[in-house]
Amino acid sequence: MIIGVPKEIKTHENRVALLPGGVAKLKENGHEIIIEQGAGVGSGFPDAQYEKAGATVVDDVEQLWGRSDMIMKVKEPLEVEYPRMRDGQIIFTYFHFAASESLTKAVIESNCTAIAYETVEQSDGSLPLLIPMSEVAGRMATQEGAKYLEKPQGGRGILLGGIPGVKPANVMVLGGGIVGVNAAKIAAGMGANVTIMDINIARLRQLDDLMAHNVDTMFSSRVNIEQMLPHVDMIVGAVLKPGAKAPHLISRDMLASMQKGTVLVDVAIDQGGCFETSTATTHNDPVYEVDGIVHYCVANMPGAVPYTSTLGLTNVTLPYAVDIANKGWRKALQDDPELKQGLNITGGKIVYKPVAEAFELAYTPSEEVL
Repeated sequence: MIIGVPKEIKTHENRVALLPGGVAKLKENGHEIIIEQGAGVGSGFPDAQYEKAGATVVDDVEQLWGRSDMIMKVKEPLEVEYPRMRDGQIIFTYFHFAASESLTKAVIESNCTAIAYETVEQSDGSLPLLIPMSEVAGRMATQEGAKYLEKPQGGRGILLGGIPGVKPANVMVLGGGIVGVNAAKIAAGMGANVTIMDINIARLRQLDDLMAHNVDTMFSSRVNIEQMLPHVDMIVGAVLKPGAKAPHLISRDMLASMQKGTVLVDVAIDQGGCFETSTATTHNDPVYEVDGIVHYCVANMPGAVPYTSTLGLTNVTLPYAVDIANKGWRKALQDDPELKQGLNITGGKIVYKPVAEAFELAYTPSEEVL
């Protein structure tokens, strides 16, 4: 199989989908790898390392897409890349279809096979290809939120951990999954008072036992959220419904009860955001205000720390990529129920139900195409 790795073009997206070590592994299995010139530089991996590992480095991205049987990316194809997708081609990347109807329809029209990192799911419900980036984004959420709490950045002017004699900030984390736990862990480590909210009581019990003394748990309901809002300084939105659009847990009218300069960090923005007032931003222009409330909604947060993120991501994606390349996508998915969950669209058909439901489009069970 010919595998192509283009350079990411999303704003300040410096991650790359394959490391030189991954090239060597795929070469050992008899595959050809084409890397776009400079694709790995932002993560600290120059072209020479890819060439040494056996890849062909090209400067013509159209040639790369045209020749490749499988495209490996980090972020979803952007509009300029839509015409490059073609019938029969496999694209293995983060798609987050439920957040973009235009991307969904473009992939349907291309007749390519879209296997999404974020919906590969293990039997226990965990998402192995999303976990490392959720860990990065969760930890970054607190780091970025603390920065934007500073007065020059539009925040309330509060030091997250306070000082002796001055209370620390109050942080609310919506969602007790991987993102939420990592956000809470960093916030607690910095000395903030943290409340994790979730609808899973068993998960809250577990977190109550495991988290630091300055982390409380609370059942997530509209009433409980509303009661907390006047007293919090930072909110991390960490809600995930695999492959589906995120629910809005904080509405526009609820902003009025918050203190001016409160910071909202919406890590769910890839799936549409969990605040009604959330709109995707970039690392170039990461924040905006609505009714005096600071919103940080960068859709590719881990792209700001590409060395860490690329290593974390490629550690988990490579075995699946090798399997797809060795067996072909149908056989690989038939043999691996986890990877089967990653199939979202193929041959013009949506085979992942939450994506079809997001846009009220026709759904075809994956068994019919496998």
